[in-house]
Amino acid sequence: MFLLARTGGLYVGDVIVQLFFLLILVAVIVGVITFVVKARKRNKQLSRIEEKIDKLSQGEKK
Repeated sequence: MFLLARTGGLYVGDVIVQLFFLLILVAVIVGVITFVVKARKRNKQLSRIEEKIDKLSQGEKK
């Protein structure tokens, strides 16, 4: 019966559901941002590793 309680014209259950969906939306946005940041970081790291390997392979050829 708690979920059917009214506070100022709003049902408590409705407020809980809205907060839940807001949290899901925020989690999806944070997840996408985290994925993009990690992908960029990984690409930069791979580029640095590739440059080091190129330098090492150039040193062996000389």
